[in-house]
Amino acid sequence: MHWHLFLTPPLSGADNMAIDEVLMERARWSGEGVVRVYSWAEPTLSLGRNQYAQGIYTRERARALGVAVLRRMTGGRALLHHREITYSVTAPTPPGESLHRSYAMINSALLAALRVLGVHAERADDRVRLPPPGSAPCFERPCRGELMLDGKKLVGSAQCRDRGALLQHGSVLVHDDQALVSRLAGMDEEAIAPAATLASALGRAPDPAEFAEALFAVVRAEWDANASTFAMSQELDEACDAARLHFRNDAWTWRR
Repeated sequence: MHWHLFLTPPLSGADNMAIDEVLMERARWSGEGVVRVYSWAEPTLSLGRNQYAQGIYTRERARALGVAVLRRMTGGRALLHHREITYSVTAPTPPGESLHRSYAMINSALLAALRVLGVHAERADDRVRLPPPGSAPCFERPCRGELMLDGKKLVGSAQCRDRGALLQHGSVLVHDDQALVSRLAGMDEEAIAPAATLASALGRAPDPAEFAEALFAVVRAEWDANASTFAMSQELDEACDAARLHFRNDAWTWRR
């Protein structure tokens, strides 16, 4: 399969989610994959697709704390996107391929990229019983297969599949702002264990371009030696315009 590599500038949450959704749709008809690295123009709380928000988070509290809110197309728990590097992988799914296999393949590439940067992360082996979505931030603790450093979660990922295509996206923390998720839920932020960060591991804060260079090199070395730089077409931009409206719609964000 041919892979494309795509580094985008900081964008709004709706823009970022719209691009990921449109790239997933593109994977269905093109038969190609895209590895994307991006960041966020403002602090944004993303809710998992089926996560309960009503009675936990409020528009008013988020507004007072200067945080935008949206709902992802992927599952999982609440996650604050701020001082982090985000990745996404969109690709067609071969018939019969398990979610576990694709998840493991993507995490292997992330692990290799982190080691290129000098971060010796590892996979969490033990299956952890996590609280239900809505009761704790995504980075509170790692579960099986996720990437961690010194026993703390470093990368939070989620995957969804639909009609022969997959989207996996996730956050690599540069600094730990995840306690703010607890404040947004009206909880005691001191009760949340700290997460691992690239800044603490490296003693500096790498930017998305540096992470993208490492990840794209791994993709070329292990997935596709001819992986090429990706650019949005006019058709894809127009599709993003429609998808963006969905992610800005309060009826979707606060549907449960």
